[in-house]
Amino acid sequence: MRILFSSTPAHGHLLPELPLARAFRDRGDEVAVITSAGFAPLFAAESITLFPVGPEMPVLLTEAARLAGVDDPTAPDPAVAAEVFAGARIDFTADEAVAAAREFRPDLIVVEATDYVGPLVAATLEVPYAKLAFGPQIPAEFTDVFDTVAERRYKERGLTVPAPTWYLDPCPDLLQDPNRQVPNGRLPIRPEAHRGAETPASAGTAPIASGAPGARQKVLLSFGTHFGEPGVLRPVIDALGTGVDLVVTLGLAGNAADFGDGLEHVQFVGFTPLAELLDDIDLVVTHGGAGTTMGTVSRGLPMVVVPQGADQFLQAGAVAAAGIGRAVMPPATPDSVAEAVHEVAGNPEYRANARRAADQIAAMPSPREVADQLATAIG
Repeated sequence: MRILFSSTPAHGHLLPELPLARAFRDRGDEVAVITSAGFAPLFAAESITLFPVGPEMPVLLTEAARLAGVDDPTAPDPAVAAEVFAGARIDFTADEAVAAAREFRPDLIVVEATDYVGPLVAATLEVPYAKLAFGPQIPAEFTDVFDTVAERRYKERGLTVPAPTWYLDPCPDLLQDPNRQVPNGRLPIRPEAHRGAETPASAGTAPIASGAPGARQKVLLSFGTHFGEPGVLRPVIDALGTGVDLVVTLGLAGNAADFGDGLEHVQFVGFTPLAELLDDIDLVVTHGGAGTTMGTVSRGLPMVVVPQGADQFLQAGAVAAAGIGRAVMPPATPDSVAEAVHEVAGNPEYRANARRAADQIAAMPSPREVADQLATAIG
């Protein structure tokens, strides 16, 4: 079979697709991905074909701001977000994506939750597609503006936005909104913390036994690939003090020297697969990216979520509602983050709930099982 994946050119959107892409690859299927050329090294290491179509995210942001009529493309503006995912990206990517897909001739297309290029390709080629969610279901109130922008672009091409045949859901019951409307074609799929190409699939999948509450904690402070600015993280580091062993991620291009002096007690690490970072960690302080959140929960670890934007507020609310950790909403202060860390570290209920969620994840179908199920359905 030929399986085509499609993703917005951003790590947080693309990496959650990797476990299923690997599962199809390991079945012997031919797997390819549509996203920007900047991810070529990632897919070369995975022996997965990349169709490098469309620009990188900075170009999309600039064009989205122009289309939305705003000056700052990084400001939290729904109109800009809609143009990034469903306007500018379709404008810059759709024609190349359709051409590449025609040559590849996919039997199935898998798209991430905010990708509108893959469904356009599916509609053009009349191929079924599956939508792979990041985490908790994104409410329609957030996606309606995206859909409206996408519908205009599809109409220009004589198309309508197609509904997915399958909704692949990595979110355990404990983190689900009990009032959500379950999507048609829902298939649960076990989420995984991102691992490197050379790391065995079985590594780091079980909940980690951690130290007793009150013991010295090892804390991972990770705000993902784009939000870990020294100006944001250094005050949090200072507020946490030297009472915890601290591991801090630097993102894609950060440097430990940018954080200043007096941090001998802090271990700084460059971009590292989350599955490796979580080894021996007791608690995670995160911005609440869906991949980081689901990967942390899969390991049975409590967390403190300090959302910075986008769907991170959704993950923060789900974590807090499930009793897996604390959400520190804006205007968050370094002291409020430190207070939340000390509360979560000292209360065994957070860890117990995190392990309950990890048990639910462990019982979900693996990416390989889902790949087999989809392949059978397609025939």
